[in-house]
Amino acid sequence: MRNYVGAVQRFAFERLAAAIDRRWNNDPLGSRIRASKEEYLRLFEIARRVEYPEIDRLEADTGFAIDREWLDNLALHTQITIKKSTLAYPHGRVLYSLLRRELASNPRPFTTIVETGTARGFSSLCMAKALDDAGAAGHVITLDVLSHNHRFYWNCIDDHDGRKSRAELLQPWQSLSDRMVFLQGDSLVQLPKVGVNRIHFAFIDAQHTTKNVLLEYRAVSELQQAGDVIVFDDVTPGQFDGVVKAIEQIEKQGQYGMRRLVASDTRAYAWGTRRR
Repeated sequence: MRNYVGAVQRFAFERLAAAIDRRWNNDPLGSRIRASKEEYLRLFEIARRVEYPEIDRLEADTGFAIDREWLDNLALHTQITIKKSTLAYPHGRVLYSLLRRELASNPRPFTTIVETGTARGFSSLCMAKALDDAGAAGHVITLDVLSHNHRFYWNCIDDHDGRKSRAELLQPWQSLSDRMVFLQGDSLVQLPKVGVNRIHFAFIDAQHTTKNVLLEYRAVSELQQAGDVIVFDDVTPGQFDGVVKAIEQIEKQGQYGMRRLVASDTRAYAWGTRRR
């Protein structure tokens, strides 16, 4: 009887998850083009000129820096949007540098990376580029409620070409996106289904509540071993206090050696290396 009840509950939960996924397939980011090409280009010029001395120091410390022209071009198509908060994309530099250092320090036959919160695919591509530049075998498993194959407006400059799927949006970087595995659904539903035995590197960037960050962290940490790395986006007091509180709790547990990087008043990150 208990097995039957459990099966019914799982079935009901999966049906609900599927219904939630379907609602994200109908223009979830808006049903119209949000701005002119000129406006997106203007915002891009502002964002790309911002300097981040702390990230410069991180790159010097790790010995690895992403190609800035490549990064800027990717950001124009995947990070420049119409929104109230400040536009910035320094996390691409942070992820690339940390992952390249991890790959150099811990060479292995295959590296598994997991990301929660794909959005338009910017972060995933930066990590895929790190794998590619290092000549390392591996893949990026990335989770998001937004479908990879449904066409809609993305609130970016490419909207002027018409509705696109994420696969079409990322077509110019096809050789790198071939290293990526896209899973649609709530990260807390999908994380237990990724089907890997170990996660060597992870990027947590989905829902920014304390509860969700901690749940995603626990799901990832269960599949990590000594030396593996987990990175957190938006650890910014006053803006994402839920993320900040989650990091404080994780640090107190002592399982990871945590470091923080404050790139600006609106951009801060944290990462931890598994101790045991």
